[in-house]
Amino acid sequence: MSDDEWRAKLDPFAYQVLRREATERPFSSPLYNEKRAGTFVCAGCGSELFDMSTKYDSGTGWPSFYAPISADAVTEVPDYSIVFLPRTEVRCAKCQGHLGHVFNDGPRETTGLRYCMNGVSLAFESAA
Repeated sequence: MSDDEWRAKLDPFAYQVLRREATERPFSSPLYNEKRAGTFVCAGCGSELFDMSTKYDSGTGWPSFYAPISADAVTEVPDYSIVFLPRTEVRCAKCQGHLGHVFNDGPRETTGLRYCMNGVSLAFESAA
């Protein structure tokens, strides 16, 4: 979609996060406390991204997961926007919307990864 189409589709803050790589404030997303069975999808295009079974409380204030729903659900790209803190950005593989970042400090008993996502980049579909 064109930039104008994204602006028309998304609310202003979701547009800033998904299309301009902004970050929401920690503990501000209702999805941070979501605990029902279901699937987290891209708020931009509806692609399935994360299953509730991989969500955990990282204590960071953002919805966190230890793995995407499939290897091809997300795209990971180097992020050097903060010179002293190189990171890996996570995008929706289908629409390339900015979701958040992945870090190597996740649960060791699983993948050891923390997919730290902006809640506004996600929508939740309950299994019920």
